[in-house]
Amino acid sequence: MSHAWTFVCASDALLPGEMKSVFDEVTGTPIVVFNLDGDLYALEDQCTHEEFELSAGEFNTSEGSIECVLHGARFDVRDGQALCAPAYSPAPKFPVKREHDAVWTRDDRD
Repeated sequence: MSHAWTFVCASDALLPGEMKSVFDEVTGTPIVVFNLDGDLYALEDQCTHEEFELSAGEFNTSEGSIECVLHGARFDVRDGQALCAPAYSPAPKFPVKREHDAVWTRDDRD
């Protein structure tokens, strides 16, 4: 588990409807951070169906979901739940915070 927070971007560089990808250097985990109507959410940047980055997909702000471009699996950005086949397992969700005019996240898994 990483206790070190990873810098994502300046707070004003992640506007509602946008997403940013980062890499947790401590755990080697790719993370994607979403701004959904001003609230921030972070998921592992990997589809649970087939190892492919979610950030390449479309962020649907009206549904609050991200769609994997590979096979169309969709995940709720708020909690990582798989919304349709071919994905059945949720995408891991990570903490995200605003601090010192910046956005931060970390892989908090044991």
